[in-house]
Amino acid sequence: MERRSKALIPLLVAALFAATPLHAERAVQAPVPTIDAAPTRKLETAIFAGGCYWGVEGVFSHVKGVHLAVSGFAGGPKGRRVDYETVSGGNTGFAESVRVTYDPTQVSYGTLMRIFFSVVADPTTLNYQRPDSGTQYRSALFPLNAEQDKAARAYLVQLDKAGLWRDPIVTRVEPFTGFQNAAPDHQDFARKNPLHPYILRWDKPKIAALKAMFPTFYREKPSA
Repeated sequence: MERRSKALIPLLVAALFAATPLHAERAVQAPVPTIDAAPTRKLETAIFAGGCYWGVEGVFSHVKGVHLAVSGFAGGPKGRRVDYETVSGGNTGFAESVRVTYDPTQVSYGTLMRIFFSVVADPTTLNYQRPDSGTQYRSALFPLNAEQDKAARAYLVQLDKAGLWRDPIVTRVEPFTGFQNAAPDHQDFARKNPLHPYILRWDKPKIAALKAMFPTFYREKPSA
């Protein structure tokens, strides 16, 4: 698999992609979770892995109540230091992930999961989120406390029973072993590189789906 380019593309190529139909995973209206983490009066953190972190971060940065969305890596051995190049090999155990800092009085953990499975990740593809493949692109939830863990496991069961997808759910709830930030040039990538071919084809449609399907939770200006 070719690695994603970090460089800005020529405007001519950007215009070509902008003129072609946008493609992404099919958006699905996931149900409201029957079990959610109890709201608190302080900022909370949630971690999601769902393919390339550019799109995951891009979507969550447009959700009302999200104060910060940071691209990075989670799921690998505790204490091991990694970066994009090493994780790209697919044998570190780490997944491209996003750390979401949010205000639970505005958006709940359950709502974040609902948005994630509706417009970000296909929970039925193992180690694969179009167009990227490998264990580093698996979909996973990394609960940070007992309430998130209970809500995450219950929601995966709920989604499987809902029958919204033809194939069974393979997204996993994984133990949290730490989170490492990706390099600065991978942060806020969708916002900084709106004409990049990858963003135009795969991530812009996800943000558009968020706006269409969750208008009360959508905000035009992304979080910092």
